[in-house]
Amino acid sequence: MAMRSAALGGIPRLSQSAAIAGGAGWRSVRPFSEGKGRVLSEEEKAKENVYIQKMEREKMDKMKHKAEKEKLELEKEKAEKKPEETHKG
Repeated sequence: MAMRSAALGGIPRLSQSAAIAGGAGWRSVRPFSEGKGRVLSEEEKAKENVYIQKMEREKMDKMKHKAEKEKLELEKEKAEKKPEETHKG
C-alpha cells in the first residue's frame, strides 16, 4: 500500500460513489452533458416541445386503442361463454 501511494504521488483519490455522495473532490461527476451540449434557441425549444407532445399523444392513442381492443375481446369471450353455460343447466 505504501508503494501505491508513493507511486501515485500521494494524491488522495475519491471513488465515484464518494464523489457523488459528498459532492466534493477535484473531479465531479456529471452524468449527462460533458460540455458537448449546446443551448437551444427559443424556436428550437418550441419545436422540441411540439414534437414531444405529438409523441406523447400518439403513445396515449395507441394505449387507448389497445385497451379498447382488449375490452372488446373480453366482452366477446363473455358473450361466447354465456350461451354455453345456459345449455349445461
